This record gives sequence, C-alpha cells and structure tokens, in this order.
Amino acid sequence: MKSFWTAAFGVVIGLLAAGLLWLVGRPPRGEPVLLMAPPSPSPLVVQVSGAVAQPGLYRLPVGSRLADAIEAAGGALPDANTLSLNLARLLEDGQAVRVPTSMPPPAVSMFTATPEATPTPYNPFININTATPAELESLPGIGPVLAQRIIAYREKHGAFAAIEDVQQVYGVNADTFAMIEDFISVGEE
Repeated sequence: MKSFWTAAFGVVIGLLAAGLLWLVGRPPRGEPVLLMAPPSPSPLVVQVSGAVAQPGLYRLPVGSRLADAIEAAGGALPDANTLSLNLARLLEDGQAVRVPTSMPPPAVSMFTATPEATPTPYNPFININTATPAELESLPGIGPVLAQRIIAYREKHGAFAAIEDVQQVYGVNADTFAMIEDFISVGEE
C-alpha cells in the first residue's frame, strides 16, 4: 500500500511539473506592445524687442540661448547695451527679451516741447525701486521669477535704500548681486 501512495504522489508531482513547464514554456498570448518614439520637442517662441534690427516673435529650437534670439532678430543694433545681458542664459517658451540701448533717449521733441517741460537726465542704471519686470529681466542673472520677487519685496517693504538691499530678496544671493551691481541704482545717481 505504501508503494501505491508513493507512485500516486510521484504521478501527481509529475503532472504538476509538466503543467508548470507547459505554462512557462508557451508563447505569450495577444499582440506585443509597440512603443512609439518620443515626440520631438516643439520649438520655443520668444519675443525679441529693443535695440535689435528686426524686433518680433521668433521660433527657436529647445536649448537656445539669449544670444541665439538676438541673432535671429537680425543682431543687436550699434547702440545696444549687450553687456547688461546674460547672453548665455537659456531661453524659455513664451519669454520676452528686451535688448536695452546704451544711448540716452531723446530728451524732448522740438515739436512737443512746452516751456514747463524739462528733460530728464539720462541714467544708464536700472532703478530697482521703479523698474518694470521687463527692465529687471534685462539684468544678468535675473529671470521672470526673480523680477517678480524683487517687485513683490519692494511693494511689501517699501523702496530699497541702497542697492545692496536687493540681496534681502529671496534668490538674490551674493553671486547674483555681483553680476547686477554695476547696472542698478535706487534713485538718481
């Protein structure tokens, strides 16, 4: 009787092993999954204005730099102040780039001048107490996020007393300040 149970047990183990081999060895059912190639990134669209030959909207490949945008706009004009820009900065889709001029704007038109009108002196610095986001973004190392933080800080805490006070803004560290200190002011210089 013992040999009967041993033989029966052997048959059951053999059937289980054969079933397992059949399940593992059979080809998979259904269609194989075909993976598609990743889509190519869409080009960046940037607006270039200011002291460039052809201001306007430009489509540039992903990974383009500020210098590429200026070149696409026909290059900087002779009176452009590109020293105040970080030409190596990567561009983002929807970004506005303004190339400032180093020449003073015309003081007063001879056709619209009035006796009370006095020309405002040209200040080559960007006043961080009155600058617009676009003007702040033209500074090296200052992008849209830092520009908004500088404006929010001055609206909450009042005007900056000295240019060094801009370092109180979150994200403007000593390295960033070193890049912009020669281009900013807090009032008339």
